[in-house]
Amino acid sequence: MDREDFYETKNGRTSFFDGGLLQYIGWIILGFIVTVITFGICYPWALTMVYGWKINHTVIEGRRMQFSGSAFGLFGNWIKWLLLTIITLGIYYFWVFIKLEDWKAKNTTFVPNL
Repeated sequence: MDREDFYETKNGRTSFFDGGLLQYIGWIILGFIVTVITFGICYPWALTMVYGWKINHTVIEGRRMQFSGSAFGLFGNWIKWLLLTIITLGIYYFWVFIKLEDWKAKNTTFVPNL
């Protein structure tokens, strides 16, 4: 078998996103409802749910990506970032987006080829 046999393609392209609009809308609505019902406590769960959906439906150069982050792992960081934001009178909030992107990258890998 050639190495190319392991690559996924869609319409002849090796990099693509194969998620659907209705799936996306469903995940966003579910995440919003859960966040509102729990008064924001489950927001990290909603984020990991949506991140997982986006990343797990992404293929780069024929290799599918995989998200391994958990809401529990993000929740610990979320509390730490909230405390740092409070201690710094809101200044640390500007770094939260960067920290969140870094956490997302740390928990994203390629699905191993069999």
